[in-house]
This record gives sequence, C-alpha cells and structure tokens, in this order.
Amino acid sequence: MLRYLTSRNLSELADLRASMFADRARQFRDRLNWAVTVDERGWERDDYDDLDPVYVIWQRPDGLHGGSMRFLPTGGRTMVNDHFRHLAGGRRISHPKVWECTRFCLAADTDAQVAARLMLGGAELGAGLGLTRAVGVFDARMVRIYRHLGWEPDILGSAGQGRDAVSLGFWRFSEATRQRMAHKAGIPAALSRQWYLSDMREPVPALAAV
Repeated sequence: MLRYLTSRNLSELADLRASMFADRARQFRDRLNWAVTVDERGWERDDYDDLDPVYVIWQRPDGLHGGSMRFLPTGGRTMVNDHFRHLAGGRRISHPKVWECTRFCLAADTDAQVAARLMLGGAELGAGLGLTRAVGVFDARMVRIYRHLGWEPDILGSAGQGRDAVSLGFWRFSEATRQRMAHKAGIPAALSRQWYLSDMREPVPALAAV
C-alpha cells in the first residue's frame, strides 16, 4: 500500500524506516556509485532527511520498503536550490504550491509496478496538499521511465551529455494526472485517496517552513 509519512511517523515504523534507508544505500551508493553518506547501520541519509520531509512509500505486504520518494516545500532548504540552481539559470525556485521531490528509490527485489505506484503517490500528495507542481533533478536513466508512465516533466535546464546528462524539471499536478497514474498503477483512484487520507490526518510539519 502507499504510505504518506512524516519523519516522526516513519520513526514509529522501525522496520519500514530501516529498510528504506538501507535500500537507498544499495541504490545510490552500490548500484549508481553516487557520492552519498552511508552510516554504520548501512543507511543512506542526508541533511534533508532532518527537515521534516514527507515520504511517499510503497509498503510491501511484509511491512518493508518497496520504493519511496521524499518531498520538501521549496520555501525552505532544498537540494534544487542548494546544489542545482545552475540548472534553473541561477534563479531560486520557491513557491508555496511547488514542492521538491528527491530520492526516487526502488528496492532491488521490488515488482515492476512500484514505479507507477510511486508516481501515483506523488500525484495524490500534490492533490491533497493543493500543489500545482513538483520540481526535481533527474538523470538520463529516468527519462525512459517517465515517458513509459506517461507523466514527463517540463525540462527547465540540463547539463552533461548522454548517460551523464542531468536535468531539472517540473511535474504538473492535476486530477487527470492522478486518474491516469491510478490506471497505470493498477490501483483504483478511490482506494488511493483512502490511503492518503488515512495517513495525512495531521498537519504536515514541513508546511511550517513555507
């Protein structure tokens, strides 16, 4: 099922939290060779995990992590503004209805539908919080995935060539997109909304940064 968890709520689900950060280490350090920090527990975390993000997580039936994304409001610190502003022509992206999405991660043994389910989760979060767009940086390997899922970003800027290319993009939220992602994910839109409402009953701490 899709989960929408703040840092505090995630800390109450020890196995889910541990498996998510361990899967991030396996994907970003071991498979992609990114220069990320992995602690003595084998977890990949960074400073942005300390800023009360909202995690959209596909939780497997065994309670462990199948895939996840991290969302932060652009009114506070974000990776886009701290490290990738050159892709936006030097300008800062900051708007209460635009949130940053980072750390798109899939567990190594997850099933093929999880990418679509995470995209549905992003669309659901956008609808639930009244957002207009998500912003994020992605590499060349993700282009094919977004195209296949039918939700490609508007590209704001790119650097590098071929497999080394990195781009900054906007994903536009709409009800039509939410419905389309539900169809792609094989999950009824009503059930998706029910999952969102079940987790997001309390105010989101990160909204205080907007």
